[in-house]
Amino acid sequence: MKSALRLIVFMMAVVLASASFAEAPTTKPEAVGVSPDRLLRIRTVLQKEVDADRMPGAVVMIARRGQLIYSEAIGFQDKPAGKPMTSDVIFRLYSMTKPLASVAAMMLVEEGKLQLTDPVSKFLPQFARMEVLVTDKDGKTSRESAKRQITIQDLFRHTAGLAYGEFSNVPELKAAYAEAKLFDPAITAESRMITPEQFVTGIAKAPLVHEPGTTWEYSMAVDVLGRVVEVISGQRLSAFLDERLFRPLNMVDTGFKVPEAKWSRIAQPLPTNPLTGVPNETMLDVKIDPLNDSGGGGAVSTAADYLRFCQMMLNGGTLDGRRYLSPTTIKLMASDHLGTRPGSPVTPGALLMGVEGYTFGLGFMVRQGAGLAGVPGSEGEYMWGGAGGTFFWIDPREQLAVVYMAQTPGAIRPYYRRMIKALVAQTLEN
Repeated sequence: MKSALRLIVFMMAVVLASASFAEAPTTKPEAVGVSPDRLLRIRTVLQKEVDADRMPGAVVMIARRGQLIYSEAIGFQDKPAGKPMTSDVIFRLYSMTKPLASVAAMMLVEEGKLQLTDPVSKFLPQFARMEVLVTDKDGKTSRESAKRQITIQDLFRHTAGLAYGEFSNVPELKAAYAEAKLFDPAITAESRMITPEQFVTGIAKAPLVHEPGTTWEYSMAVDVLGRVVEVISGQRLSAFLDERLFRPLNMVDTGFKVPEAKWSRIAQPLPTNPLTGVPNETMLDVKIDPLNDSGGGGAVSTAADYLRFCQMMLNGGTLDGRRYLSPTTIKLMASDHLGTRPGSPVTPGALLMGVEGYTFGLGFMVRQGAGLAGVPGSEGEYMWGGAGGTFFWIDPREQLAVVYMAQTPGAIRPYYRRMIKALVAQTLEN
């Protein structure tokens, strides 16, 4: 009896969530090869994490074969305040902004306004003469002229030689980024409070940590890509995305700030880090007007909004009768663009989930094969996550799109990404 009641409640949640997923059809999970009983495990497992004070709460949405078959809000939007999680809660995306900005740039590629092989300096002249940090046999560092220019493709795939000040262990790089106000040591991914011009000038003056095109290092490259979109379009990145992606896709709660009328819907992290017991890091203030729109980490969204974006990508660039990108472009974005280039200091999969078996495409991490990775998945699935704890993946082979939204900053993020990957995989029956 209890199992039947839980299943009824679950199906009611899916039906209610379908309004947020707009006109996407809904169906019973078993109709698309998903076990409804095994889906119930997702709430059970995540609720235990909430009860143990390891996470405040989460929203999980799953679509298979174009059908929304799971939508659950678990735990709390703000646990200390006792405010329950709801499906329309707004989350800081952090680096889940990067796929959105990457799609914006590929729209310009499709329009013939941009090529992957273009040097970045064609649009941002400050990047014409970049310098690279080199270390001699005695451990002393100096700057040398880069052997080649950074290309647009380098920005997409994080082979530009740029870095993140928060994550770099290179003192000269950290100092240069701090001087340019490209990061705030107290707030992860905070580079929004300088103008676009100040951003470009500051990052172009800083040294590269690798020769362009040689090494994968996760970086502010997509922030630079966002500046390229702005130069070509003549619009702020937020305006371009709102006009070309967010409004057409009916992503009504997605943007680069949360309007005052929606402040009550912003998700909050736990006050303390569950692994260390120290206060959690300060998260981005998404109530303010940023001076620049961070294509690398400045957006906010809901699970339903982001699932619409994922479904559009899974459909080969179309949703509700409107085309955003061609299938050939999406195939290119979800392909390996690293080859044998090493990762520094870690590979994409190690950074996101603590596993191997993944490479990087144009704005997304891409799985290379069925094995090697320590999580289930299909060759060719693509994904990314955010510093605040958000995560998504798109699996063309399984016709699956999954969005997991939580505000769990810190080292616990890979654990939850592996957890939700496994929980979703065990529901698939055919």
